[in-house]
Amino acid sequence: MRDKNKFAVTPPMGWNSYDYYDTTVNEAQVKANADYMAKHLKEYGWEYIIVDIQWYAHGAGSQRDKYQYIPFSKLEMDGYGRLYPDPERFPSSVGGAGFKPLADYVHGLGLKFGIHIMRGIPRTAAQEHLPVKGTDVTAADVANPSSICGWNPDMYGVRNCPEGQCYYNSLLELYAGWGVDYIKCDDICNTNLYADNRYSAPHEVEMLAKAIQACGRDIVLSLSPGPALIEKAWHYETYANMWRITDDFWDKWELLKDMFHRCELWQNHVSEGCYPDCDMLPLGHMGKGFGHEWVTNFTHEEQRTMLTLWCLFGSPLMLGAEMTLLDDWTLSLLTNREVLAMLTPKCRPRQLELDDKKAVWKAYDPETGHRYLALFNLSDENAIISVEIERADLVVGDELTELWTGEIKPVKGGCLQVEIPPHGCEVLKK
Repeated sequence: MRDKNKFAVTPPMGWNSYDYYDTTVNEAQVKANADYMAKHLKEYGWEYIIVDIQWYAHGAGSQRDKYQYIPFSKLEMDGYGRLYPDPERFPSSVGGAGFKPLADYVHGLGLKFGIHIMRGIPRTAAQEHLPVKGTDVTAADVANPSSICGWNPDMYGVRNCPEGQCYYNSLLELYAGWGVDYIKCDDICNTNLYADNRYSAPHEVEMLAKAIQACGRDIVLSLSPGPALIEKAWHYETYANMWRITDDFWDKWELLKDMFHRCELWQNHVSEGCYPDCDMLPLGHMGKGFGHEWVTNFTHEEQRTMLTLWCLFGSPLMLGAEMTLLDDWTLSLLTNREVLAMLTPKCRPRQLELDDKKAVWKAYDPETGHRYLALFNLSDENAIISVEIERADLVVGDELTELWTGEIKPVKGGCLQVEIPPHGCEVLKK
């Protein structure tokens, strides 16, 4: 059996269409962002281009004043109840081509291609009794109408039965044929509609994992939405590559500050091929598909804090901005090789201190011998953040490099002290 932990030996880095386009992204826009990544970001490790939610829905976004997901809208699908791209938004998909032409374009740039899916089988497929490929039953036989998503009306859950596994196998057979490298499955990491059973579909996680193993292609499996359940960590780690540890993360300081608690909770669960996911990076221009485009509300200091925490913790990095509108400041954040080098799961990050005013993290990369120390000012005013050098595995005389500025800082005494602006950080490498 192929080792799913080898599908992503470092946290995946890429772009996801959701934060800017919501449900409305089209083929030309995906290609434009792929072109930008290939030209400006690929050499720094950014490689995934992900088409997010409802790429199969006709008229998606056309009633945004009423619905994010239009109830019972027309869905593009084949005769086996498998969803296909909306041909109006993705014209290269016509004639049964699906996403293969777009995936080929992305692969031609030296990048990887991914898609968002909802857990389950289309309700329409069940209502029309479409056959499940490879079986003598229909979608109505494998669909579980009591297992639904509370916020998206497109799908029923799939029953835990051999024919249900056949349905997922047929999906992954299709996706592998298209050249999909990454699947973000939603309504599965935390099925929050069911308050008494927030992880109500573990068998569908297992079905997806088995289908990926059977399809013959290395496909990263990402689970959403969060927050993931720490008591189910073993299950996420066994069957998935990524799982969201937060609900949708946006550009609000209180959400970023809360991530220090979430990362501490999950810090011992980062390993090769297994990544607790801090969610997308809300940088640059966002929100056009939501009807009110804006530029990130995070200050420059907060943006550095976010990138530092995500990288030191070892979270996947998924940019949600419209990349063709990135400014030089944001591009400099995303191309800082020294900061990105902390992403490796070999670093084994650890939070040393956390209170309402500060956080202190350390990590050690045994492959390079580098030690990292990050100090965060979580308060609303300038503050001196300090840490005893023994706790940080430092000694007097060490020379540290601040990774955002390049400044050299010698260790002079038994306590390292750094003045940091509000919501800012320093990350030091020995």
